[in-house]
Amino acid sequence: MIKLDGLALIYMVAAMVSTQVGSALAKSLFVQVGPFGVVCLRVGLAALMLMAWQRPRLAGYSAKTYQLLVMFGLALAVMNSCFYGAIARIPIGVAVAVEFSGPLVVAMVHSRRWIDGLWVALAALGIGLLSPLHRSELDSGGLGLALLAGVAWGLYMLLSARVGQVFKGSQGLALAMTVGGLSLLPWGWVAAGPALLSPSILGLGLVVALLSSALPCSLEMAALRRISMHGFGVLLSLEPAIAATTGFLGLGETLTVQMIVAIGLIMIAAAGVALSQSVVVMPSE
Repeated sequence: MIKLDGLALIYMVAAMVSTQVGSALAKSLFVQVGPFGVVCLRVGLAALMLMAWQRPRLAGYSAKTYQLLVMFGLALAVMNSCFYGAIARIPIGVAVAVEFSGPLVVAMVHSRRWIDGLWVALAALGIGLLSPLHRSELDSGGLGLALLAGVAWGLYMLLSARVGQVFKGSQGLALAMTVGGLSLLPWGWVAAGPALLSPSILGLGLVVALLSSALPCSLEMAALRRISMHGFGVLLSLEPAIAATTGFLGLGETLTVQMIVAIGLIMIAAAGVALSQSVVVMPSE
C-alpha cells in the first residue's frame, strides 16, 4: 500500500504543471525560432543554471565515466529534440502520453511478473488508438517523433541510474545537460541563427528552462524526500492529463473523446507499472 503525503502531492503537481507550462511556452516560440532553436535554448540555459548550482568537478574521472556522460547528454538532447519536434505537430497531451511508452518498455524488460505485461499491453492499446489508422487528424510524423522521444527517455532512465552511482546529487545531470546543450548548439544556430541572441528570445528561453528543468527538478527532489519511489511513479502518471489540460488552456488544443480515452489508458498503465515494479518511471529533464 502506497502512502501519499499531502505536501509531496502538492510538490509533484506543481512540478508537472511547471513542466507543461514550460512546454506550452516553448511551443509558442516555435514560430520565431523553430523547435530546434527552442530546444537549444532550453537545454543550454538549463545547463548553465545547473552548472552554477551544482558546481561539479570536471576532471579526475575515468574514460568510461566521460563516455557515460556523453551518452547521457546525447540521450537527453535527442529526447528533448524529438519531444519538441512532436509537439510542433501534435497536441502536447498526446505527445506526453506517447512518450511514456519508452519508460514502460524499460519497466517491462526488467519485469518478471505477468501483470506488467498487461500494463504494457494497455499502453500499447492506447498508443494504437492514437495511430494514423484510427486518428487521421493526428500527424504521423509527430507521433513518430513522440515515440522516438520515448525511446530516448527509456535510454535516459537506464543511463541516469548508472550516472547516479558515480556522481552526487544532480552533478552528473549538470554535466550531461552541458554535453546536450553543446551538441544542440549547431542545430539551433542553423535553425534560428542570430535570432537566438535576441534579448526577448533569450529571456523567454530562460523562462522555459526555469519552468521545464530547474524548478521541476527542485520540486521533485523535495517530493522524493517525503514519499517512496513507487508513490513518485504513481503521481508522475498524472502528467499526460496535466499536459492535455495545459495545452487546452494555454494553446487552445482540443482532444477528441478517443484521444482522451487513449491518454487515460496510458496513464493507467504508467500507474500500474509504478505500483508493481522495482523499476519506476522517472521524469525527463
